[in-house]
Amino acid sequence: MCVQGNLESYKVFYYVAKCGGITMASEKLCISQPAVSQAVKQMEHNLGVKLFVRTPKGTKLTAEGELLYRYVKEGYELIETGEGKLREWINLEDGEIHIGASDMTLRYYLLPYLERFHEKYPKIKVSVTNGPTPETLLYLKEGKIDFGVITAPIQQAEEYELHKVREIEDIFVAGNQFLDWKDKKLSYQQLKELPVICLEQNTSTRAYVDQWLAKRNVTLTPELELATSDMIIQFAKRNFGVGCVVRDFAEEALEKKEVFELQFEERMPKRSMYLVSHKNHSVSKAAESILSIIIGENMR
Repeated sequence: MCVQGNLESYKVFYYVAKCGGITMASEKLCISQPAVSQAVKQMEHNLGVKLFVRTPKGTKLTAEGELLYRYVKEGYELIETGEGKLREWINLEDGEIHIGASDMTLRYYLLPYLERFHEKYPKIKVSVTNGPTPETLLYLKEGKIDFGVITAPIQQAEEYELHKVREIEDIFVAGNQFLDWKDKKLSYQQLKELPVICLEQNTSTRAYVDQWLAKRNVTLTPELELATSDMIIQFAKRNFGVGCVVRDFAEEALEKKEVFELQFEERMPKRSMYLVSHKNHSVSKAAESILSIIIGENMR
């Protein structure tokens, strides 16, 4: 049997049954009593069954009406719950944000924004997937995150919406056992004489440094390849070698004189950090909100 009717008819049926009468249902629905009565009659005609009987105390469901109401009640209240949840998302009273970021982009750029956003919208769940730039771009392409914060160089940039947010600088630092190299103007060729500590090859930082050095006929053969810049600083402080890191990670150790910066005849150019989203993917309402805050502040 094919049940005919439309959602509005079932809405009227639900409220007449729930309120126990046409008058109260009319007030709840903000429509006239004749319109409610007509909707019920039309529904009964379509279904070929009596759904209500009038009593001195109001309107009562028939046995057939009781059966139908059990299912309509469950379905309609699920719809109401869904509408309520949607309103919460729209009003940022609930929702989720999925972000991709590396240790560096999270700590030295994104974290203050997340902190402020969380204070303003504490019920929004924020999920951060930690990974280097290539991994973040892959997650973005697959729709697993709303947006990411990445660093140059970037492959296949035409797929993405990019907003430059700040600049970073790559440097080489060393501990006290390498003081003979301090305050000298070095060529990058001289790195071949030193044990070098770098990030792993699946990072934008490593790709940038390798490309820069390759143009100067220098190919690094690192003594150590580590997963994070924090680890590079710790190993450099303990004189395992000369660490290649973004300056932000080294600032504290430089200030404490636990490491020093190697000086070169030619400085590596600064590169950019970007806020990135995919051109063909939509983002959540909460993600739209924090993106507008970040982009708005960086346009000032």
